[in-house]
Formats: sequence, C-alpha cells, structure tokens
Amino acid sequence: MQKGKKFFDQLLVFLVVIGLVLVGGQKEGRTVERVKLIYMTAGDVNMLALGQNVIGPQFSKKYPHVSVMTIHTGPGNAGSQRIFEKVLAESESKKKTWDVDVAMIHQIFLKWAMEKNLLMPYAKDIGTWKYITSPFAKSSLGVKVEGYVMPMFHSQTTLAYNPDHVKAPPKSYDELVEWVKKNPKKFGYNGIKGGMSGVSFTVGWVYWKTGKYKKYAVTGPFEKSEVASWEPAFKDLEAFNKNVTFTAGNVGTLDALNRGEIWMGPVWVDMFFTFMNEGKMDPKMRMVLPEPGMPGQPMYFVIPRKTAHPEEAKKFIEFVTSPAIQAKEIVQRFNWYPGIDGSHLKGSIPQEIFDKIYADVTPQDLSKKGRAFPLANYFDAILESYEKWIR
Repeated sequence: MQKGKKFFDQLLVFLVVIGLVLVGGQKEGRTVERVKLIYMTAGDVNMLALGQNVIGPQFSKKYPHVSVMTIHTGPGNAGSQRIFEKVLAESESKKKTWDVDVAMIHQIFLKWAMEKNLLMPYAKDIGTWKYITSPFAKSSLGVKVEGYVMPMFHSQTTLAYNPDHVKAPPKSYDELVEWVKKNPKKFGYNGIKGGMSGVSFTVGWVYWKTGKYKKYAVTGPFEKSEVASWEPAFKDLEAFNKNVTFTAGNVGTLDALNRGEIWMGPVWVDMFFTFMNEGKMDPKMRMVLPEPGMPGQPMYFVIPRKTAHPEEAKKFIEFVTSPAIQAKEIVQRFNWYPGIDGSHLKGSIPQEIFDKIYADVTPQDLSKKGRAFPLANYFDAILESYEKWIR
C-alpha cells in the first residue's frame, strides 16, 4: 500500500512538472513573435547583394524569428535622398510606427535627417559602440551625429605606388611636390573628371595649402569671400599638373600603375585590393597616406525614430558591426576598411590578411589622417575653382 502511494505521488509530481513545462513552452511560443525587419540601403548593387545574400541571411540564422527584407534605393547621394524622402513622408503622416527599421546611408543624409528629427539615438546602447574610434561617428559634414550612427565600413583614398621605382615614398604633400619635380610624368591622376580619387587628391591639396580642414569639412560656416584666397593654391596645383600624367578615372589610374606608365597615383583602397585579388594589379604595389591626410567616406547605419522593431534593429546593427562580421564580410569579402577600429579585428581575421590591409596604412593612420570631404558649399567651390584657375 505504501509502495503504491509512493508511486502515485511520484507520478503526480512528474505530471505536474510536465504540465508546467508544456504550459511554459506554449506561453513562450506565444511571446516569440515573427518579425520582418525592413532594411533600406543606398549604394551600388554590391550593397544590395550584401544585404540580400550575406548579412540578412546570417542574421536570420542567428535570430530565426527575424527575417530581413533588403530594399535597394540606388547609388550615390540620390539613393540616400530616396530613403530620406520615404522616412520624412512617414514622419509627416503622423503614423504611430514607421515602415523602415534600419537604413544604410551616405553622409549627406544626416544633414537632412537630423534637421527633421527623424533618427533614433541608439548607437551607445549597443555592445559594439565600444569599438568605434572614427571621428566620422561624431561629426559628419559639420553635423553632430554621435550616438545616432554606426559606420558599417570606411572607403578611403591613398597614394598607391610601385616600390621598384619609388624607394622612399613621399610622406606628405610637400614631399610629393618635390618628388614629382624629380620624376616628371610618373605621378598620375584624373584631375576632377571621371572619378572621385582625383577629386579626393584635389581636396586634400586644398586642405594642405589652406590649413583649414576643420572649417571646410567640420564646422563651417561657408564664406564665399574666402574662395578668392585659394587662387595661389590652385596656381600651385596648375604648376604641379604640368609634370603629371592625366588618367581616364579611378580605374584608369590603377591600370596605368599596373602597366608601369605611372609609378604613383591616388586610388580608392577597396578598388586597389579588389584589383589585386582579381589579378589586375601587381601584388608588390604599396600605399601611403600622406600628411596632412586625404578624404574618405563611410556609410552609416541609422534607425528611424519610430521604427516598429527597435530592439531587432539594434541587434541587426550590433551583429554587422561585430569584429567577426566586420572581418569576414566587410574586409575579406568586400575589401573595405572596417567601420569599427581595425585593431579589434585581430583574432577575427587571418593574420596575413590583417597584415596585408594594414601593412602601409595602419588603423592609427586612418584615425589621424583619414579626412572627410568638405561641406557641400565648400565642396562645390573647390570644384569650380579648379575649373576656373587650372588650364
């Protein structure tokens, strides 16, 4: 009798425990809601491929209840403007929540969006904020953006050179001018036509000659009367240009360097490594980022202020800005510099790849000499001045 009662008691306890587990499971099942995260990205088609085929599926694998829908709005500032127009329209509609959860945008977007209070200050809430050291995460084209953005990657211009002919590469614009005098026609760039590598070099020249990087790129304000003072700087560039070879654009500079027609020229780092990986560039070629620096540009993650899924949006950005994903996808697959400080990639990237991408231009170089493009009015004025004073 005692044995039977004991068995019954044990069975009862077992059934109660099972019941609690089942009820808890059902309760948990009801709380795990399926989420569709709307990710809208500007940029070239590689940005669509990155969202659709790489980071979206990988994130959903880690968080099975979240699917990511990638919507591509097109390249350049026009792509970012379409995102701005969409989010602004939602803001003006007075909707309780907005459709777009996460967006990938260019710098110009931030000026528009911050003026209209369209963004959520999320960045300092996520675990990967501690990896951010870039000045571009604090200010963008004169707009304070700290806390509102996380750079996904950074695209940088540098001077690429052939070490067989350039034994001691110039470490500054001053030294470059002297080098070109001694090696006429062996420096090549595209001026301001056909690609932004030449534009970047020209902007860097103006920063060097005027010493006013902070005003022109960060603080402003634009003073039209100041533009006339640039004439000597552009006349010096005109004299410099007499000893250079003009190329057909970004690709033209890389091709001329690989063929030996020039020994040095400004390039985009991601294009430089892509050419190298595809066998279009001699692997012996090297890079240097001269003082006082050259411009580059990040692309940023932002979260619209009234996203319907703020926690999932933060997790998505945290996932993509983690050292592992930055190393594997941003650096190894797409040849960009990471959005986070590159020193945090050690251990997440093969040492030979880390050494390759940072052999010549270190994370410290990028932090010190990676410059922003100018504020819009100054940018236009620099291009107009080039056309006016350089023949």
